[in-house]
Amino acid sequence: MDTHGADGGAGADALLAVLELLAGQGSPGEFEALLDEARLAGLDEAGLGRLERAVDLAGALHAERAADRARSARSDASLAVLTDTARDLTLSYDLDGLLRIVARRARLLLGMDMAYVTLRGPRGTSYIRVTEGSRTGGDTGATTRPGLGAGLRVGTGNCIGGLVQRTGEPVWTPDYPADPRFTADPDPTDPAPAGPDPTDPAPEADPDPEAAPDPGTEAVRAEGLRAVLGVPLRSGDSVIGALFGADRRVRSYTPQEIALLGALADLAALAVEKAGLLDRTRAELLELEQDSARVRTSLARMRHVSEAHGRIMNLVLAGGDLPHVVMAAGDALDAAVMVRDPGGRRLAGGGDFPGLDEEAVAKASLDAHAGRRPVLAADSVWVAPVIAGSEDLGGLVVRAEGGLTDEDGRLLELVAQSVALLLLMQRSTAVAEGPVRDELLDDLIADPPHAPQQIARRARRLGVDLRRPHVLVVARPEGGEQGRAVVWASSYAYRLSGLKTVQGGCIVLLLPGVDASAAAAAVSQELTPLLGHPVSVAAAGPGASPDAVGPLYAEALRCLDAMSALGGTGSAAGVADLGFLGMLLSDDHDVDGFVENAIGPVLDYDAERLTDLTRTLEAYFASGGSPTNAAEALHVHPNTVSRRLERIGELLGPEWQKPGQVLEVQLALRLQRTREVLARRRTAPAPFRHPAGPVD
Repeated sequence: MDTHGADGGAGADALLAVLELLAGQGSPGEFEALLDEARLAGLDEAGLGRLERAVDLAGALHAERAADRARSARSDASLAVLTDTARDLTLSYDLDGLLRIVARRARLLLGMDMAYVTLRGPRGTSYIRVTEGSRTGGDTGATTRPGLGAGLRVGTGNCIGGLVQRTGEPVWTPDYPADPRFTADPDPTDPAPAGPDPTDPAPEADPDPEAAPDPGTEAVRAEGLRAVLGVPLRSGDSVIGALFGADRRVRSYTPQEIALLGALADLAALAVEKAGLLDRTRAELLELEQDSARVRTSLARMRHVSEAHGRIMNLVLAGGDLPHVVMAAGDALDAAVMVRDPGGRRLAGGGDFPGLDEEAVAKASLDAHAGRRPVLAADSVWVAPVIAGSEDLGGLVVRAEGGLTDEDGRLLELVAQSVALLLLMQRSTAVAEGPVRDELLDDLIADPPHAPQQIARRARRLGVDLRRPHVLVVARPEGGEQGRAVVWASSYAYRLSGLKTVQGGCIVLLLPGVDASAAAAAVSQELTPLLGHPVSVAAAGPGASPDAVGPLYAEALRCLDAMSALGGTGSAAGVADLGFLGMLLSDDHDVDGFVENAIGPVLDYDAERLTDLTRTLEAYFASGGSPTNAAEALHVHPNTVSRRLERIGELLGPEWQKPGQVLEVQLALRLQRTREVLARRRTAPAPFRHPAGPVD
C-alpha cells in the first residue's frame, strides 16, 4: 500500500513535470529525458503508461502550437506580400510592369516554379501578357521553342484557362497532363465567356477550337508543368483574364494557397482597371488637347478672316481700285486671284494661272452662281460668284496651291461681296459723273475746239491726264437698243480712267494707251456679247495732248466708214490695220509707218547683212512675178532668187504674196524708192554756174 502510495506520488510528480515542461514550451528532448528518469526510478507499468501518454499528448500539443506559429508566420508574410504588392501597384503606371510584379510575388509567395497572367482580347480569345519562371517562352515572349511566352493565345480549347474563363471560378489540378477534364471535348452547356476587356489588344483572328489543340495545353507540356492553379481576374461581373501558378511536380494546393492567389488576382485585376482608366484618361486628355488646338486654330483663322475682310472693306470704302483690292485678296488668301466680268473677260488679276481649264472654269461658274457659293473647278482652282441681289456682276477665279480651309472659303465669299460692292460703287460713280465727263469729251472733239487750258483744268479735276498717250475708239452698235451699250460704256470708261460720250448714234471712248488696234479689239470683245448683236469698232491714235483728240476722232470716223465700205461691218480695227487705206485716211499721212509695217523687216535685214532682198523684190514684181526673169535682170542664178524669196517669206509672213498684201508691198517699195531718190537729190551738190558777164 505504501509502495503503491509511493508509486502513485512518483507518477503524479512525473505528470506534473510534464505539465511544467508543456507550460514552459520544453523541447522534445526534455520530454524524453523525463521518461528516462521515470523508468530509472522504477515507476510501475501503469504509471509509466500514463506518463508516456501524457508525453505524447504534450508533443502533439507542442507540434500544433508550432504549426499555428508557422501558419501565423505565413499569414503575416502573405499579408506583408499583399501589402507590398498593393503599394507597388500605386507606384507604377505600366500595365506590364504591374502584372509582372503580381506574377513574381505569386511565384515567390507560394513557392511555385512558374506564374503567368492572361488577359481577354476584344474577340474573346485570351493571350499571355506576362510570365515569370518560363524555361521556353521567356518572360519577354522571345521564344526558342513552343512555350508559355508573352503573346501566346490560350484558352481556345478544352483547357484549364478556358475553364477558368467559362466558369469564373478558381480551377486547379495536381497533374495537368493526366487530368481527364482537359483531355475530353468541352461541354457545350458551359457558360459563355464573359465580355472582353476593351482596354487590351487582341490577336487579329480567333483560331477554331476544334481545328487544333489549345496552344496553351501544348505550351504547358513543353514547359514540363504538372500542377496548375488558375484564378480569374474580375472587373465587376466580367472575367477579363486569369492568374496562373504552376509547378513542375505533382502538387495539391490548399484552400489557403488558392485564396492567396485569388487575392493576388484581385490586385492584378485592379492593376488592369487602373491601366485602362489611365489609358482612357490619357486618351480623353489627348482629345481635349486636340479639341483645344482645333478651337485655337479656328479662332485664329476666324480672326484672320475678320481682319482680312476689314482691310479689304477699308480699301474699297477708301476709293481703292479693283487691282489693289484683288492684290489684297490674294495676300489674304495666299493665292492667285482674278476678277472676270459676266462674259468671262479678265478685269483685274494678281498671280499666275498656268494651264487654266477654261471649260471647267465656265462650268464651275454656272454652278457657283446657281448655288451662290464658291465651287471647286479643278485642282487648286475655285470659282466664286460676284453678285448683287439677282444681278450677275462676274466672278472670282482663285488658284490656291495649298487648298482652302473652311475659313478661307468664308473669306473668299466675303471678298466676292467686297468686289461686288466696288463694282456697284464704280458704276454709281460713273453714272453720277457721266454728264460732266461726257461734256468734257464733247468739248475735246468739238470743231472748233474749246480753250485748251480750260479743258486741261477740267480734265485734271476729273482725274484724266490728257498729256499721257491715249487712243480714241468709236463703237457703233449694228441694231438693238443703245441704252445698255451707253451704261456699259460709262462703267468701262470709268474703270479704265477714260472718257465717254455719244455722238451720232456711236459711242465715243477716249482711253489711256498706245495701241489703237488692241483697244478696238478689247471694246468689241466686251460689248458684242453684252448686246447680243454685232458692233463695229474703229480706233485711232495714239495722241498725247488735248489738241490731238479732235483729229483722232475724225480719223476713227473715217476708219469706221472705210470698214463699212469694205464690208467689215461688225469687226474691229485701228487705222493702222487698214494698210495704205489707213495711211490715206490718216491726217498726218504716216508714210514712214506704212513702209515700216509693209516691208520694214526686209529693209532692216538688208541694212544689217548688206543683202539685196529689196532689189530682188523690185525685180520680181517688175518681171511679172517670174523668178527666172528676175534672175536675168539681177544677173544671178534663178536658185539664188528662189532662196531670197524664201527668206522674204520668212520676214514678211507666209501670206505676203496674197493680193491684198502684195499691193501694199508694191506700194511700199515705190514709196521707199521715191523717198531714196528725193533724199539723194537733197544731198547732191548744186551744179557749177559761171558768173554772168562779158567774155573776154
